[in-house]
Amino acid sequence: MPAKSKAQQKAAGAALAAKRGETPVSELKGAARGMYDSMTIQELEEFAETKRKSLPEHADRS
Repeated sequence: MPAKSKAQQKAAGAALAAKRGETPVSELKGAARGMYDSMTIQELEEFAETKRKSLPEHADRS
């Protein structure tokens, strides 16, 4: 499942880096922390690899 916004893609990238041990988990905040706790590495990779060019900054909340 691809990310629906640039913010979601960015949060997934931060969570993925923490899962891989590249950054400390204590640096995660908000959505990135939630993604870290609830998603697998494979799921995070799918979100993080989404191309950002055509994505909106934030997804609609409707």
